[in-house]
Amino acid sequence: MNETLKLLSTRRSAPPIVMRGPGPTAEELRKLLSLAARVPDHGKLAPWRFILFEGEGRARAGEILAEIVARREPGADARQIDLERGRFTRAPLVVGVVSRAAPHVKIPEWEQQLSAGAVCMALTVAATAMGFRTAWLTEWCAYDREAMARFGLAEHERIAGFIHIGRVDNAPEDRVRPDLDSLITVF
Repeated sequence: MNETLKLLSTRRSAPPIVMRGPGPTAEELRKLLSLAARVPDHGKLAPWRFILFEGEGRARAGEILAEIVARREPGADARQIDLERGRFTRAPLVVGVVSRAAPHVKIPEWEQQLSAGAVCMALTVAATAMGFRTAWLTEWCAYDREAMARFGLAEHERIAGFIHIGRVDNAPEDRVRPDLDSLITVF
């Protein structure tokens, strides 16, 4: 089996809670983002962009989320608020992949959204190939307009995923995969 097929057959998400540093260097991160940007992109629109949550930016993002939850849920206990405060600090790097899909005369928005999803997957595969582990998550803040606005998203933009990138001490166990035969229809 060649290296690419081996990588694809063994790629596995890791929970951010078990991730540690160091994260990618600036050079490695540039390479990861360059590879992620090489996805199918009908019309060459680049209908996605990146938000890097690294260093103190991870804690600032967590403060935003903690503030939103504390204001909206007055009964939230300290544990809930701390969970939000630490949401982006578990992994040394979180890359927000933002879908910029918009109406276009030739390119359907759905194709643009799929391209953003492809960016997420390409980023997870590239990071795994570099020796990192990843988790592609969304969670509530990816769908919350206030959180998105405070992270700098425009009204038409959406989060395709938050890709948590770090290292783990032990490779995660594989999970049960779907029964392939139940997913195939021959036409």
